Amino acid sequence: MTKLSVNINKIATLRNSRGGNNPDLVKVALDCERFGAQGITVHPRPDERHIRYQDTFDLKAVIATEFNIEGNCKEQKFVDLVLANQPAQVTLVPDAEGQITSNHGWDTIKHQNYLKEMVAVFKNAGIRVSIFVDPVVEMVEAAVSTGTDRIELYTEAYAQHYHTDREKAIAPYLAAAIKANELGIGINAGHDLDLHNLRYFAQTIPNLLEVSIGHALVSDALYLGLEETIKRYLAQLN
Repeated sequence: MTKLSVNINKIATLRNSRGGNNPDLVKVALDCERFGAQGITVHPRPDERHIRYQDTFDLKAVIATEFNIEGNCKEQKFVDLVLANQPAQVTLVPDAEGQITSNHGWDTIKHQNYLKEMVAVFKNAGIRVSIFVDPVVEMVEAAVSTGTDRIELYTEAYAQHYHTDREKAIAPYLAAAIKANELGIGINAGHDLDLHNLRYFAQTIPNLLEVSIGHALVSDALYLGLEETIKRYLAQLN
């Protein structure tokens, strides 16, 4: 079964909008675990507009499932944060400063030498590495050359076109996944996956190890409640 890692950035956004500690980010993470999530994901950014750097230390101290920290490794503060927390996984995302949300994967051909260096930094610390990539076979091939353990397929394009032609929408992801399987690299996925499009994606992509879902899951929880929402997402993956 594909693991569900809940991205709790939006919970932090809500907390920060009023100051204080409501909702309590750590409690929400623990509740997500209690309701069945197999991982917690955070994506701290330099302006700390949602996840604060201190949040990662607070979460690392208490969560029992896999902890995944996403971010741009070109920021030294991010690198230091990951090394200090020793999460199960670090996901390298090529975000620009001030970017609202992730919107593209790494060009693993152009940045291959740099990524090799950064992957080695984290792997030498015993941290599993995943690289955020677009569903392009050549990018998967080049990602393998960096030494990364996994790739995370950026799924916005799939989500945008799912309701129009789901077979066409998933075709490049399937090709990328087949190549990843051939080359022996693990596959994660995330961005705009939801209760409508998740099941088809999970059933079609071979050996999908993990999905990271935040915005849609938190939005659904406003209507369904957090426990019921997590159960429904897990059902899509089972």
